[in-house]
Amino acid sequence: QLQLVESGGGLVQPGGSLRLSCVASGFPLDAYAVGWFRQAPGKEREEVSCITSSGARTNYADSVKGRFTMSRDNKKNAFYLRMKKVEHEDAGVYYCKRLGGRYCIGDPFGSWGQGTEVTVSS
Repeated sequence: QLQLVESGGGLVQPGGSLRLSCVASGFPLDAYAVGWFRQAPGKEREEVSCITSSGARTNYADSVKGRFTMSRDNKKNAFYLRMKKVEHEDAGVYYCKRLGGRYCIGDPFGSWGQGTEVTVSS
């Protein structure tokens, strides 16, 4: 059965760092682009980053460029989001997603994890 499990969320101070992980099972991860999305209370879910199946290309939302880095390790069936210089606006529930193909294009039928919460203290 297809599964995506996020971990690494928690409490972080402004300016601090976190590393989120997503472990996949039940499908060949190296055949799919994957991404990170987040949702803050009262806001729409938004794309944070996406990486192609081979890791050759990575996209970032303008709000996180220069601060967040996405990577993947297909041999470990996992992908990651390194968050640096965290801001209050980065708080929310972070979800990992498997897209429908190798590239970072819109996919309304993608598969989602359950999410991991990031809380930013003052």
